[in-house]
Order: sequence, then C-alpha cells, then structure tokens
Amino acid sequence: MMENSLFLQITELLARGESAALCTVIESHGSVPRHAGSKMLVFEDGTFSGTIGGGELESRVLKEAGRVLSEGKPRKLAYSLTDPACGDPGVCGGRVEVFVEPVFPPEKIVVIGGGHVGKAVAHLAKWLGFRVAVSDDRAEFCSPAANPDADEFYPMPMAELPAALKINRQTYLVVTSRGSVVDVPGLPPLLDSPAAYIGVIGSKRRWAATVRGMQANGVSAEKITRAHSPLGLEIHAETPEEIAVSILAEIIARRNHG
Repeated sequence: MMENSLFLQITELLARGESAALCTVIESHGSVPRHAGSKMLVFEDGTFSGTIGGGELESRVLKEAGRVLSEGKPRKLAYSLTDPACGDPGVCGGRVEVFVEPVFPPEKIVVIGGGHVGKAVAHLAKWLGFRVAVSDDRAEFCSPAANPDADEFYPMPMAELPAALKINRQTYLVVTSRGSVVDVPGLPPLLDSPAAYIGVIGSKRRWAATVRGMQANGVSAEKITRAHSPLGLEIHAETPEEIAVSILAEIIARRNHG
C-alpha cells in the first residue's frame, strides 16, 4: 500500500537526518478527489511522494507544506471544492480538510571540544534525551573512552565537520573548544549551516578576539551574529557540570521559545 511505502520513506529520511512534511486528508464530505486517510509526503526540496488528489488542491497543500517545514509547526487546512471563481481549488462539489505536520529527525547536540566541559555537556544532553555527537581535532578527546555518553564521534578539525555530519534545524552546536586559535578557522563553515543554535564557550574577551580574527579573514558581521557567546544562561556557574547546566538551559529555552 502507498501508506506503507510513505512510512518506509519516513524511516529512511529520518535515518539520513532529513526532514519532510506529512500531509493527511483527515476529513472529507461529498465529492472529493481523495478521501480521509490519503497521504502525501513533501520533502525539503519541494518534491513529494503520494497524492491527496492532484490539481490545484494539491498545489496549495504543497505550498503550505513548505511553510510548515520552515516554521516547524503543524497546521490544519480546510478547502471547499465548489467555485474556482470564489477562490476554491476545484469544482468537485465537496469539502476536504488536510492536516500537515512536520517530520523532523531527532534533535542532536554536537559538542565540539571533548574536554571537561564538553564531556559534562554530552552527559547532561544524553540524560535530557538528545542524540549526542562529539567532535575534536584531538583523537584522544573524541572516543567512547573519553566521552562515553556520545552516540557519534567525529575526530577532525572543526572546519571539516559540516562535510562529515548532517547539520539541520534540529541540530544544536556547542563549541567548547580550547580557544580562539581553534575557533577563528573553525567557526565560519558552521556559521553557514542551518543549525538551530551555535554557541561558543569563553569570556567576552575571548569572543572579541575570535570576532576580530574572523573579520580579518573576511567573515561578515552579519554571519558572525549567528553565534552566541558567551554561551549559557548566567547562573554564576563554575564547575564543568554547572556550566553544562547553564548551556543546556539556554538551549532548552531557545527550543521552547523562552
């Protein structure tokens, strides 16, 4: 059945770290192209699988699916198929309601820098239900032995990470690196990503030095504003564990529009 095929496609795209919008006819009355239960899966690039009836109705739902993916919020659509002169998307004579919901991969926190604070962030993020990846250009800090709570490991320079890891709007980047010497060359490729959050650890002085270094390399001020530094809520944290609490608290607040 088509529905089973769509569910299989959802499973596969989530495994790839991709998103889609699932459009389902939830109610229909009278003469309509497709009845309740009909589904269509709309991918990030605008292509789709399945159908909810074709024609102008489907065209309008495709546009709404793009908005749902952009905003991350589901919506219910209602259409009358009676009089195109009045703006209706058809002349079948019936009415149809379509529920469009975003299908996102699991939220992931990527800890860049596997030292004391990075390890604490990975531990707390895992406890909170995030999928956790750790990256570090020092292999000894990027392994199951060094960070046992991580699900994925990327032992490589920060600048290479976007090519190795799928970064999407469900991804939160937490840079707990060892200093501006790493951040200046490593951050620009991350700033080009669609990550939901990019936070950089350190003092205001360290961040100012990092900004100067990136600007000297031609990175625009507009792009730099994508990063948040110092990261974390101000709770006067001192230990790695306390700092991890402040970082995760900020991420949760942003995720929940706090």
